[in-house]
Amino acid sequence: MQQNILQSWNDEWPTVRSSHPLPTGEGVIDQGAFNTIEVDELFDYVNYASTTAGKSVLYRSLSQPLDNLEAIAAKQAAVREIQDNPDVRANVENIIANAAASENRLYLLLFGEFLGGFGTAREDNQIEGYGYKQYVRGVRVVLNLVGAIYNSGKPQSPYLQSVFEKIGNFSHSNEYSLMVGPVYNSEKGLQSKEERKNSFSPATIFRPTLFKPMLIALLIAAIWGLMQIFPTDMFQVTRDGLSVASVFFLPLALAYIPVIGGYDRDNCIIPLRNIYKNSQALGDMLDGLGQLDELLAFIKYAEDFGSEMVLPELNAGERHNIKLVAAKNPVLGQKNPAYVGNDFSMDDERLVCVTGPNSGGKTAFCKTITQIQLLAQIGCFVPAQAANLSVADRIFYQCPEISHLDDGEGRFGTELKRTRDIFLASSAKSLVVLDEMAEGTTFEEKMQSSIDVLDGFYRKGNSTILITHNHQLVDEFVKRKIAVPKQVEFADDLPTFKLIAGISRVSHADRVAKKIGFSKQDIDNYLAKS
Repeated sequence: MQQNILQSWNDEWPTVRSSHPLPTGEGVIDQGAFNTIEVDELFDYVNYASTTAGKSVLYRSLSQPLDNLEAIAAKQAAVREIQDNPDVRANVENIIANAAASENRLYLLLFGEFLGGFGTAREDNQIEGYGYKQYVRGVRVVLNLVGAIYNSGKPQSPYLQSVFEKIGNFSHSNEYSLMVGPVYNSEKGLQSKEERKNSFSPATIFRPTLFKPMLIALLIAAIWGLMQIFPTDMFQVTRDGLSVASVFFLPLALAYIPVIGGYDRDNCIIPLRNIYKNSQALGDMLDGLGQLDELLAFIKYAEDFGSEMVLPELNAGERHNIKLVAAKNPVLGQKNPAYVGNDFSMDDERLVCVTGPNSGGKTAFCKTITQIQLLAQIGCFVPAQAANLSVADRIFYQCPEISHLDDGEGRFGTELKRTRDIFLASSAKSLVVLDEMAEGTTFEEKMQSSIDVLDGFYRKGNSTILITHNHQLVDEFVKRKIAVPKQVEFADDLPTFKLIAGISRVSHADRVAKKIGFSKQDIDNYLAKS
């Protein structure tokens, strides 16, 4: 079961990037694909959320994307409702804006560091005094959010309804009753009004203030009683009487504040916040807030991208398929009207081989495909004129890795292990990108190993995209009529960043060497000068 964001923060100050991909074979993407697809950077560009809860939920969605067609379609329907209905959008924006302005007060209550009665807060996560003000403000954030949901109309889309219900259902929890008050401190611990029904055990009522009318009244009554037993002139309004009274009352007042404040902090405020931190209901409510903010973030991302964005059409294919028209990279294409879009499709094709010189855009293109697939599976818009795809059960992206000192297999073995894990975890519904293969061995062994591996993926039936300079390898699979060859286009030795049919048989290595200042001529010049 997926953790809510309160649980993922693990009793620490909220961290947006607290979620992690699941192990290989358990989630849609694993840590290797997460790193290679550059999901962290993708998050930075898609993140138009206003609340910490919204940012955390969005990051979790990218780390652990959905693999269920109905669930993704439900999110898309909610996005459309907010986008197409001005009243719904205005209401959602108002809820999010109010929550964003005050949510840190709740986090301060839940995770703040108490400094003591006389400490001075210098950091956002520090609580000075006894925590009365922080308690009242933190609780008010939750009560206002629940109230805003109850004052909202009922959405039409099922997903948006479930998000509203997730927030509103907190009002049925015992934690909500404790926040509304009164809170009873009895021998059974802290209890809400509902928990105290039909109970006759003695209890005191916690009030988040130093001013305790009942306690002060009892003190005055006790002092009056002592005056009746032991008459004195100290309470008469005379110079001598006031002097004597000040000697009596000043120490009493000085003792009252730390004793009462310390008691409330240690026996009421801290125990209450522990209840709230471990509350499933409060965690679900924050999840609901985050999901609402995430939907709005998708719309803002699309509106600010700078070129055409669409919600993908999803299908329930037995095998993975994808068709994109004028697809742009979700990161590089943002606010970049000159970015070149590409068409791409995989339906009956199971293997596409992409070749071309260095810096031609092969890797950028394949990251475009995988990032679009990922965005589609969180219910988000994608940068394309049209997008139709199936839900991938796995998205894998392998790139060359440098072996570690403690890895006895070397570079070839390190990469082959990763390829093996991808192969075993993938299915006909998977999208697999392989960026070069069998590095760290002889050309003959590289050819044979690559042929064996690609043949295995083809027989498994998933969508496999190979990025390679090895045109001999591509020739082999084109000869078998099981690979579609694509190459990045160059014009006058410069990349056009268009993907066209064919096999590239050049690498432009010398052009790259000259560009970075390490060609044969550069080396000769360096040696001559030195």
